[in-house]
Amino acid sequence: MLYRDFGKTNEKVSVLGFGCMRLPVIEDDPTRIDEEKAVDMIRYSIDHGVNFLDTAYPYHGLGLEHAGASEPLVAKVLKDGYRDKVKIATKLPIWMLKTREDMEMYLNEQLKRLEVDCIDYYMIHGINRIFWENLKKLGFEDFLDEAIADGKIKHAGFSFHHRIDLFKEVVDHYNWSFCLIQYNYLDEDYQAGKERLKYAYDKGLGIAVMEPLRGGQLASNIPPGVQELFDESDMKRSPAEWALRWVWNHPEVSVVLSGMGTMEQLEENLKIAEEALPNSLTDSELKTVDQAKSIFEAKLQINCTSCGYCLPCPSGVNIPENFHKYNNYYLFGSPEEIEMYKFSYYALVMENERASKCIECGICEEHCTQDIEIIKELKKVKELYESN
Repeated sequence: MLYRDFGKTNEKVSVLGFGCMRLPVIEDDPTRIDEEKAVDMIRYSIDHGVNFLDTAYPYHGLGLEHAGASEPLVAKVLKDGYRDKVKIATKLPIWMLKTREDMEMYLNEQLKRLEVDCIDYYMIHGINRIFWENLKKLGFEDFLDEAIADGKIKHAGFSFHHRIDLFKEVVDHYNWSFCLIQYNYLDEDYQAGKERLKYAYDKGLGIAVMEPLRGGQLASNIPPGVQELFDESDMKRSPAEWALRWVWNHPEVSVVLSGMGTMEQLEENLKIAEEALPNSLTDSELKTVDQAKSIFEAKLQINCTSCGYCLPCPSGVNIPENFHKYNNYYLFGSPEEIEMYKFSYYALVMENERASKCIECGICEEHCTQDIEIIKELKKVKELYESN
């Protein structure tokens, strides 16, 4: 395993981190983690050099308003001496904060759920303009300072999905040690991704990257044109390896968080990480990725990564699945195949989860990390699949 410096923490982290958001589950129920498989996988990754575990309060839960099963699962991973081998990262659910005391309450709850005395990397989770103003009003700066002084957290950081102007404001507002941003070859320019990366790095922050495979979109079921492009390259790599190596090619990046749901994915990522050196891709290889990006951009309709932050929908709409089915048609289908795609939609998306059930309440848009106009896009899904 290779390691890189992690900004102001003055610590070294493995280039591959284990993201505990998409763990193996039982019967496709995200709230029911297959604990035996998950613990075995995460410990296997640690035994092979991974020293960064990333989780959050709602991961593997019913939605953003509930505590999920991920943090307690990590607590089980850390037993038997594994706590001393890794750094733990988790996040404060800022959308649930109403008072200054709430911050302390959630942190204490997370310490108990993780069964630790100190969290290595504690993040303000998913800052956007609305939550940012409330955070400042509640005095998050004093909360973080006190948590560090009391030994409850070691380093303070934030995760971010919003625009570059707010990002710079957040970076400059507090003495952060690190940040977590979305970055992959499809999102190099989205919300000024590359500019965010450079800005935070120049300010001395450690950079952790989420969604390197864009929720799996850059690893599986990729458009035929992209696969043909990779097949024609002199360097034979899987789509996942092309995507991961592109992120790791950036010297500013310290650790890449990958949500690995199977042992096969984990083993592949561990192998790829062995060659994750900065500035190691040739001009020809970078050109191949740029060409793949162009093919994707020409076909992708809705910029959804299936993160699930928009759920639960009050009327039951499975927003990520609707968008996934919509994108699949434009990525792989043709007008002659629309009936086949409609059949798949009706067969695999339950009636109460379909786009037509949207009541346009807008709650989902408040939580969307990609700033998608969800109501507008669901109407397009309805028009494609549910119209006569």
